Amino acid sequence: MNPSDNRLIFATANPHKLEEVRAMTLGGFLVESLKDIHFTGHIPETAPELEGNALQKARYIYERYGKPCFADDTGLETAALAGEPGVYSARYAGAEGSQDEIAKANMHKLLDKLSGVSDRKARFRTVIAYVDGNGKAHLFEGVVNGKITDSPRGTEGFGYDPVFMPDGHHLTFAEMTAEQKNKISHRARAFQNFSQFMKGT
Repeated sequence: MNPSDNRLIFATANPHKLEEVRAMTLGGFLVESLKDIHFTGHIPETAPELEGNALQKARYIYERYGKPCFADDTGLETAALAGEPGVYSARYAGAEGSQDEIAKANMHKLLDKLSGVSDRKARFRTVIAYVDGNGKAHLFEGVVNGKITDSPRGTEGFGYDPVFMPDGHHLTFAEMTAEQKNKISHRARAFQNFSQFMKGT
């Protein structure tokens, strides 16, 4: 493989996501962020579902740079709230403030809405959209089932990690090391599927 051909643009400005993805094996490809390609604009996310948002982001960057690009969209879906926050997970409590402030507001809004609710079942779902060098789109999904804890636990991870405990474990994602989380997370499972596809290309 020509070194110039093994670069993939990850359409994200989220440093936490980038760190997680770079820690995963992606078939020998070098993952570049929006910062690496000096993109500072706003990418629209107006689709009503995860698949649409991921594809919208990947196509937006591909159409401007003409290089293979992938994007992900992740939603936390709770049974008792009819799937909320779902596609609105990243902006559940609004979009004002720093990423960390927004994440904390989202998490506490979810806990408030689940206050007194016994059904804590939830799942994290990640969809990856990859637009290849020919402009063809491919979708990959990863899901992990679990439950929402009564209060935040742990200091690792990001987003809703302090309140999500995956099935079969007694730790929240935020209480796990990055290595532990990356073995079982929704994003890891989606990227395993993506990686297998890329290794075959």
